[in-house]
Amino acid sequence: MSIAQESTFEFQEYKNKGKFFIYWGWNRANYSNSDISFKGDDYNFTLKDVAARDKVKAFALDPYFDPFEITKPQTNMRIGYFFTENYSVSIGVDHMKYVMHNHRMGTISGTINTGGSFDGVYDNDKILVSRDFLTFEHTDGLNYVNVEVDRFDNIDKFLNFRVRGIDIAITEGIGVGLLYPKTNTKLLGKDRHDDFNVAGWGVSAHAGINITIFTHFLYSLILRLAILI
Repeated sequence: MSIAQESTFEFQEYKNKGKFFIYWGWNRANYSNSDISFKGDDYNFTLKDVAARDKVKAFALDPYFDPFEITKPQTNMRIGYFFTENYSVSIGVDHMKYVMHNHRMGTISGTINTGGSFDGVYDNDKILVSRDFLTFEHTDGLNYVNVEVDRFDNIDKFLNFRVRGIDIAITEGIGVGLLYPKTNTKLLGKDRHDDFNVAGWGVSAHAGINITIFTHFLYSLILRLAILI
């Protein structure tokens, strides 16, 4: 005699509405070229198509997991609330870093009259952007402080993923916010400027995948596109 036993697996529909969440992680950034304008008592000019990069710390316990060095890497911090099963609203900070490339040829338009070697009237002229001419970076943070609305959709059934305690969801959303960087710049041999300032605003859109473990731990991989003005 043989006995056959049939087992069934039910996909669990976990509830989101009314829940709060918080996350913290790290990012990489890639920047399109920008036009940057400078205006003062003895200069008024624009550098066109300025190229820049992010600034990534080597991965190590210090500073990535040191609570006193939390903002040294490029980080993302966010807190949110599910107001329906599939939608959440959140506020957060994308703490990126921006470093302008030096020792490259740039295009300049405007006037400089500081009594130095860079004086002149420029009209789409080429200039070597040396460190003596300009250093420009937001290494204490190109901070994008924003509010987002996100949608979450569980895809366990679609993937036929049958591991209890682990749920997979896709997410997408849009956001709007302010730029609050700490700008570190030295221009035309003048004193270094290093202050926090409201530098503009931005809109963003993102898509990603979330893996929730035992309803309390969340791993997210998110691609965000932001237009910062």
